[in-house]
Amino acid sequence: MNPFWKSRILFALGSLWALPMTAVGLVLGLGSLLLGARVSFSDAAVVFSGFRFFSRGALTLGQVILHTGTSLDEPTLTYHCAAFGGDECVRIGSHERAHVYQTMALGLFFLPLYFLHGGISHTNRFEQAADRYARTGSGWWPYGS
Repeated sequence: MNPFWKSRILFALGSLWALPMTAVGLVLGLGSLLLGARVSFSDAAVVFSGFRFFSRGALTLGQVILHTGTSLDEPTLTYHCAAFGGDECVRIGSHERAHVYQTMALGLFFLPLYFLHGGISHTNRFEQAADRYARTGSGWWPYGS
């Protein structure tokens, strides 16, 4: 099979697998439009920028990124630097795109596994993989490597 079509088919299947979480993200994102959020498409996801339901950062639900800032091009500290100091930053959109891919691979299992591995923490292998992907452009899978 042509690699172009193979990647398209895998993307479509991953999108279907992530659809329940994407639907939750869309409901939250559409509600945030009433509070001034803006919607766009970037990093393999529908992006709601200016999301006001938490103080800062981003949350990925399926193929929806809820972002408190104005652009996914903004730099953010890696989880390691945020925990231990340092100034290594990554593009927040690239970090969140890794979570989109993780969700497309794991579907509804993503959230339970994410929290099983420590939730929002520098020790969470999902966050480590997302930082690795944002730094290098590869390695978004949280197991192995």
